[in-house]
Amino acid sequence: MTDAPATPPRAPETAVAPRLIATDLDGTLLHDDKTVSDRTIAALAAAEQAGIEVFFVTGRPARWMGVVSDHVHGHGLAICANGAAVVDLHRGGRIVEVSPLERTVALTIVDMLRNVAPGTSFAVERTGGIHYEPQYPPLLLDPAAVVAPAEKLLAEDFVSTLCPHATGPEDAQGPDDASGGTNSPTGPADPTASIDPADPVSPAFPEQPVIKLLAHHPELDPDAFLTLARTTAGDLASFTRSSPTALLEISGAGVSKAGTLARCCAERGISPEEVVAFGDMPNDIEMLTWAGASYAMANAHPDVLAATTGRTASNNDDGVAAVIEQILRHGAPRVDRQPR
Repeated sequence: MTDAPATPPRAPETAVAPRLIATDLDGTLLHDDKTVSDRTIAALAAAEQAGIEVFFVTGRPARWMGVVSDHVHGHGLAICANGAAVVDLHRGGRIVEVSPLERTVALTIVDMLRNVAPGTSFAVERTGGIHYEPQYPPLLLDPAAVVAPAEKLLAEDFVSTLCPHATGPEDAQGPDDASGGTNSPTGPADPTASIDPADPVSPAFPEQPVIKLLAHHPELDPDAFLTLARTTAGDLASFTRSSPTALLEISGAGVSKAGTLARCCAERGISPEEVVAFGDMPNDIEMLTWAGASYAMANAHPDVLAATTGRTASNNDDGVAAVIEQILRHGAPRVDRQPR
């Protein structure tokens, strides 16, 4: 994949003025070093000042939202964990809404994937943090994490027996390839990506519901692994991926970035035609096809490039900011949708 020019070509204007911008973070809004450029910060602020709401819609968990918590205005909400959680960034990253993956369903999926893809290891993302199997490749040691077989991590008495102190604050943990929700390569933890660990983010969910099951395979092709999992258990849950490795992100059936974004928009009386969306990986596709106007980053996965109405520059060239600037100068970009 190659980068596009820093400024995307101008698209024709449309009579439908955008009311909401929905953007993914890793590989989309953020540079590869997980920072937000000054240009992007200025563009986000200008959009809000013009009356256009901005929603961050990401695979990241709540505890990794510190990198953008200062750049959300008005409503203060972000959609995390591929739509499974809504987070209030104005309240320290507190989770205010959850669409869980039933643990019995997760256990069934674990068994099915082990049968069709031997060597798969699992991690369980709950509202209070991530826990993983011994074979799962964590980037860093999280002192709050429980390391145990998936059956124990998904046990009914997990919180009371294995993780009795997990109902408190989530430990600070930077984004990493092994935890899902990012498409960054493995590297050092990024402390700027964490919400203040002194502020608990899930006091409303003491039972620690599961919001994502993560499945990693050390050898399979990432897209082949996704296809295999969907063929095997696609009727039980939502399968997607955002990592360059064979790491699947599994949510409750019907849970997606698109579904939660659509609900948030409906609450505000915003139609799909009034939404401009940005993304780069398969976990963005449903959101991009739902929005009235959508942009793939120059660094996007081929399936994302095929699913969007427009193209923009890469994340490192501030492609999201370039389109926002264009919108504020000329009105909403519009590209006729191709048959899908």
